[in-house]
Amino acid sequence: MTASTPAPTPIALITGASRGLGRNAALHAARAGIDVIVTYRSQAAEAQAVVAEIEALGRRALALPLDVAHSGGFAAFAAQVQDALRQHWQRERFDFLVNNAGIGIHTPFMETTEAQFDELVAIHLKGVFFLTQKLLPLMNDGGRILNVSSGLARFALPGYAAYAAMKGAVEVLTRYLAKELGARGIAVNVVAPGAIETDFGGGTVRDNAQVNAFIAAQTALGRAGQPDDIGGVIAALLAPGTGWINAQRIEASGGMFL
Repeated sequence: MTASTPAPTPIALITGASRGLGRNAALHAARAGIDVIVTYRSQAAEAQAVVAEIEALGRRALALPLDVAHSGGFAAFAAQVQDALRQHWQRERFDFLVNNAGIGIHTPFMETTEAQFDELVAIHLKGVFFLTQKLLPLMNDGGRILNVSSGLARFALPGYAAYAAMKGAVEVLTRYLAKELGARGIAVNVVAPGAIETDFGGGTVRDNAQVNAFIAAQTALGRAGQPDDIGGVIAALLAPGTGWINAQRIEASGGMFL
């Protein structure tokens, strides 16, 4: 590459980006000049709407189906990503992986079933572990990986023992990935949102006024979070000037439970 040749547009793959925080992160990334591959589990129309919004911002985008709960499909998904890169970008590699897809289960410890626990493991831990493993050969050296955790890995609220345990495991995994991928120049970090007004977990934070008021009262900035509060953080951690941040847990909670 000569001094006059512009650097290629970076490409991010964001899981679970048809709605909620993933959608918001995809749009923020596009505004920051990043092309995006969005994944969705079942909401193809919503995913295509996100693609259209990204393209309206002047960036390229593509939606691919992915169920992060089924690691047996990850090799085929990686092959789809490889084909998409070649066909839509004439490239062999992408730059950023954001492991965002997830579900929320709110159940007291004594009532949590093995089926619920296993589902959380499959999506939030096994899925992140093996999807990252399958996609790393398609990532450029010098790229970034962001794993989405939760403020619940720091503070404890009844009913989230299983969910928070998975997120705690992902935070440990993040440090190990940063150590092992350092030779490739790939930085790996965690973004840990606080309570955000989305449809996650049935939309409780957004729709339940009592819960929303409780969160606002426990947050230094005096309100529950908005999707833009997280999408902006994710885009910032993919920006050129933040590449030296590595193996860190960045909590974006407005100062919950200080």
